[in-house]
Amino acid sequence: MQKSLSLSLQSELGLRLRTRVLDCYAIAEHYYLKSFQRPEVLINLRGRSAGVAELQNNRLRFNAVLLKENETAFLAEVVPHEVAHLLAWKLFGRGIRPHGKEWQQIMQQVFQLPASRTHSFDVKRAAKMGYLYTCACEAREHALTLKKHNWIVGGRRYICLSCKSHLQFLRVDTSLVNK
Repeated sequence: MQKSLSLSLQSELGLRLRTRVLDCYAIAEHYYLKSFQRPEVLINLRGRSAGVAELQNNRLRFNAVLLKENETAFLAEVVPHEVAHLLAWKLFGRGIRPHGKEWQQIMQQVFQLPASRTHSFDVKRAAKMGYLYTCACEAREHALTLKKHNWIVGGRRYICLSCKSHLQFLRVDTSLVNK
């Protein structure tokens, strides 16, 4: 049986994550010449998202699986991305867009990073996308989560973005689903 993927802030990797959050705040404080309240940091996010900033709660949540599988890129890109959301909200208020010009300015000017909205990590293990579907293309398989699979079973229809045909159930990848 595979080791559990749970991760705490007390683990070595969890401490590196927390240190990176604190580093991002130090960079922002140096840039803006003001202090910011530190957020609560949790490593309990599941699914495709690498991280999420809960603005009203001053909380950052991160995906343990994606952190473990992509540590260098995760710490370099995802952590500043989520910290920038909290900073933008604190600096510019509630009326801003999530990836709007304020957030982009923080990413580019404060953190010296591209203002990318999404990551390019492989999410199959993180999202447990073990329900395989096929389409008219037949050259590719579409991996879906249990939630989307259940929606299809319940009558919802999904199409392939390439060939525009409806997805048809193929098989379950038990190596991903039964973990």
